[in-house]
Amino acid sequence: MRILHVLDHSIPLHSGYTFRTLAILREQRRRGWESLQLTTPKQGAGEAREEAVDGLRLLRTPSRPGTGLLEQMRLTAARIAEVVRDERPDLIHAHSPVLNALPALWVRLTQRLPVVYEMRASWEDAGVDHGTVRPGSARYRASRALESFALHRADQVTTICEGLRGDIVARGVPADKVTVIPNAVDVASFRFGVPADPALLSRLGLTGCTVIGFAGSFYGYEGLHLLVDAVGRLLPARPDLRLLLVGGGPQEAALKEQVASAGLQQQVLFTGRVPHAEVQRYYELIDLLAYPRLPIRLTELVTPLKPLEAMAQGRVFVASDVGGHRELVRHGETGYLCPAGDAAALATALSDALARRDEWPALRERARRFVEQERTWVDSVARYAEVYRHALARRGRALPAALGA
Repeated sequence: MRILHVLDHSIPLHSGYTFRTLAILREQRRRGWESLQLTTPKQGAGEAREEAVDGLRLLRTPSRPGTGLLEQMRLTAARIAEVVRDERPDLIHAHSPVLNALPALWVRLTQRLPVVYEMRASWEDAGVDHGTVRPGSARYRASRALESFALHRADQVTTICEGLRGDIVARGVPADKVTVIPNAVDVASFRFGVPADPALLSRLGLTGCTVIGFAGSFYGYEGLHLLVDAVGRLLPARPDLRLLLVGGGPQEAALKEQVASAGLQQQVLFTGRVPHAEVQRYYELIDLLAYPRLPIRLTELVTPLKPLEAMAQGRVFVASDVGGHRELVRHGETGYLCPAGDAAALATALSDALARRDEWPALRERARRFVEQERTWVDSVARYAEVYRHALARRGRALPAALGA
């Protein structure tokens, strides 16, 4: 059985998208399934048709700088057709955005291969988040219509959480056609309860400090401006408090300007992006993580990976009570929730959590047990077997016995 994954982008680029993809590919291969992986022009302009990264053979779609969306889809469809002809996959698994699903469905017209579409976020909501689409605008409605078109025509649909599944079903897609493959973690790859590296603490000037932190991409919906505000509110009573922001992204310049305007340059530390292999060392410096996501449609529907990774490492965190967090976090049992979009409420929640350190050891144990029992990639990826079985059956094909192993 050969599965052709069509992807927006992949390693060596780093994002939540690429980390989920990499976990899926590794677990499918561990199960004995054979995968091919093709990226679209969104990976970046260039002439390369193939690249080897971390032991994976990654097929690329050549393109030039400035290629428009329609041309990207045309190039993607042509490249999918070429790979299908040369590699003879049994099934196409197109991952978000819908710009990947539409070319896959076009290729299906001639090749008659089943198409599974994995919607990780709707295209219209991603556009709102990136500032390219206004809610309710003609472009928003057109984006939503294309997303719905692909969802209805795919042989099977997968998504990452119950919030998105509800949205897909509300579009009229049959509920029995939609399967949740939840975000998860490879528990063995995370060290649990490891103390901070004294040398790194010293180098960053954090020795003896209480550290609140965030590690990830600085997107607007993460609400990091609220976190800076909240820490500023706490400092008069907690002068030893420091905020460690690990990563970078579109909001970095605005956050640095906010910090400077508030006179917090000595209390807020920006590390910049760090190698993925080093991120855990920075996590271990943080006493209390914060995930203050804003209450918007995307965060209400989509579950993130970060809280699961924190649970696997035994890190304590405060998260806003958006729907994506509520689906993952049990307040007071595996983490703490607070009202979303409110810096004062966030400050109160951070202060309360720091005052309840005696609860942290039991909370850490419960959180780690939750991911071990309910959120492993072994369990999540196993769900694809039934998805692929139904997709193949719709095209009159049987699932190879080995795939169900």
